[in-house]
Amino acid sequence: MPTDEHQKIWKLLEQVSDPEIPVLSIIDMGIVRAIDTSNNECCIKITPTYSGCPAMNTIATDITTHLLSNGIPCKVELVLSPAWTTDWMTSAGKQKLKAYGIAPPEDEDINLNTLFNHQHAVECPRCNSRNTSLVSQFGSTACKALYKCLDCLEPFDYFKCLK
Repeated sequence: MPTDEHQKIWKLLEQVSDPEIPVLSIIDMGIVRAIDTSNNECCIKITPTYSGCPAMNTIATDITTHLLSNGIPCKVELVLSPAWTTDWMTSAGKQKLKAYGIAPPEDEDINLNTLFNHQHAVECPRCNSRNTSLVSQFGSTACKALYKCLDCLEPFDYFKCLK
């Protein structure tokens, strides 16, 4: 059962943005794995979206700074197992992604089909069309692919489904 202190910390962590997608909090992204307040210490355990994610140092600093400015000294621990999956993203986070212009993860088969040169249409976050085409498996970051909508002609990132 979460304590009042745990609930306060979760609420504060909802205010820490992902540095690569600032409309999402680290809670939306699902990278916060646990809050440990045993022994009168606070430890926030986080998991990177992929191994070697360059944003993790910034996220750890942002967590520490934000909690400290709210009177909660803490340390941040990186947890690599189990590996992060897009299933950990909140549904609210996926809706925020779409509103921001990034197609949220849909189905892991999209990534697998691309490997075998079978294209799957990703829904355009701007006009909701599925008449889209993969431009590049690598978008603005390693966790995104670049698509183009063939109806509204706008390019957009697709957040790859990771399982």
